[in-house]
Amino acid sequence: MNERDMERLGELKAEIGAAYDREPLDLLVKDVQLVNVYSGEIVATNIGIKNRRVVTISPTLPQRHPLVVIDGEHNYAIPGLIDAHVHIETTLLTPPALAEVIVPRGTTALLIDPMEISNVAGLDGLLAFIEGIDRLPYRIFIEVSSRVPTAPGLETTGGALGVAETERLLDLDTAVSLGELDPAKIDTLSDEHLLKIIAAHRRGKIANGHAIGLEGVALQAYAAAGLNDDHECVTFEELYARLELGLGVMVREGSSERNVDALIGGVVEHGTETRNIMFCTDDKHTADIRAEGHINYNVNRAIELGLAPMEAIRMATLNTAQHFHIEHLLGSISPGRYADFILAPSIEHIEPQRVFVNGELVAQDGRLVADVPHIDYPDNLRHTVRLHHNLADDEFTIPASGESICAWVIDLIPGQIVNNAAEATLAVKDGIILPDIGHDVLPMFCVERYRKNGNIGRGLIHGFGLNHGAIAGSVSHDHHNIVVVGLDKHDMRVAVEALVETQGGFVVVRDGAVAAILPLPLCGLMSEEETAVVDRKLAAVREAARTLGCPLDTPFMALSFVSLPTVPALGLTDRGLIDVLNHRIVSLSID
Repeated sequence: MNERDMERLGELKAEIGAAYDREPLDLLVKDVQLVNVYSGEIVATNIGIKNRRVVTISPTLPQRHPLVVIDGEHNYAIPGLIDAHVHIETTLLTPPALAEVIVPRGTTALLIDPMEISNVAGLDGLLAFIEGIDRLPYRIFIEVSSRVPTAPGLETTGGALGVAETERLLDLDTAVSLGELDPAKIDTLSDEHLLKIIAAHRRGKIANGHAIGLEGVALQAYAAAGLNDDHECVTFEELYARLELGLGVMVREGSSERNVDALIGGVVEHGTETRNIMFCTDDKHTADIRAEGHINYNVNRAIELGLAPMEAIRMATLNTAQHFHIEHLLGSISPGRYADFILAPSIEHIEPQRVFVNGELVAQDGRLVADVPHIDYPDNLRHTVRLHHNLADDEFTIPASGESICAWVIDLIPGQIVNNAAEATLAVKDGIILPDIGHDVLPMFCVERYRKNGNIGRGLIHGFGLNHGAIAGSVSHDHHNIVVVGLDKHDMRVAVEALVETQGGFVVVRDGAVAAILPLPLCGLMSEEETAVVDRKLAAVREAARTLGCPLDTPFMALSFVSLPTVPALGLTDRGLIDVLNHRIVSLSID
């Protein structure tokens, strides 16, 4: 028996003693209306806490005087909310900085798939990134990234996680699952990825899915491979097809992926059983969290759509904990679980008045009150954006022969990360394809940024609406090379070089000069500045994009997904245009 077990043994005896009222509670929260997600009841009671855990739920007060007593003021006691799937890097904040944004909104646990930083910095970078997360005023659990790189042979990444690295990460105490695995790995019977599923299941951990666009036999095969859930549903029909096969469904509401209305609207209309439905954000910028909320937004919107408050709360708490086999730790306010809960005046619209983690007050009246630890990230996470060679303006042109070309175009779908494969006929002048401003067809480039090969992928995109200048970003799933869209080749080169100078971020260029920039120097993905500074700079680059004609509310989130080689129909990586469903590089021109 190790020292850690002996320490826990002593704690457990004290907790049992406090439950028997043989020794004092550390904290008594009296006079609450407890939301019991197991029974579906709301109970007037008191909550007793010892050693960071709930030990009693009782309407009678203990005989021994607790060390601390807090008046719950007859507020509702709601389990801390859980984000079932999030790429923390796309909040643009480090884990310590993120606390200020999510904890006051009632989120006490994140289940993160850190594939972004893993693709940039590999195993060592990931381990450095998660060092110290146990000191945060909220919980982080790891969904071990299964696809680093996401599309081997179709993209260039900075790091890779093979089977051995994945097994090492699955053995971490904080690891709860194998992270999302796309259908291509199942369809091609990839030994590496099937072995990762086996490794997770052998450890009693689930394997997360990414079953975008699957139906019929393909969806059955995907479930047969041992994938346990999906967060990519955009229609109720897709949601129901997954529930029928025993897959869990995470209803997502991010910055550019807005799925709550369609999915929960269908659930309410059809009276669908919700026990295997959860909530997640997947990818949500901090400014959007500040503006509308985090998981509490998903819950509140679901209630507005007609879902019973108890059902919506379960989806954000118990359902997630049970799905990931951590219900013995969290997901309810019950004896033995961590004392993570919210006090709020209403369950019809959850606005936390006080938030507790480990029985300690961490947020009050919309403000973080807990101390946040400083995590000193190593310098090698700050120097990851490096070009293979000096760029020239002409590298931001698309050559073609003849007077015109019929070409494939990535057609954005507002509010979704999926896109359509469209066709367009464009003029060719002096051997170069010309953009079609009238029909909003613009050139797009993906520039390799790991100083490995100097690749530049070339494509065409519809939906950004630019009539001038260029926008670019180093957040481009999942390889995170630099993606740039624009009308002027010089502006596009200036945009890319500006991101190299700042070691990543989002930038808008007009007439050869930087109009606005948000530096993201930590792996080219995150800022270490205060959240208010990040929000202000994000608002500035969004506004600058609007002045170029861009109609999108979240243009840089949209930009980050158009290079993803696993989301249909098309993606653009540094190696070229990707036919996602057929897992291959295709020519831009249509013969």
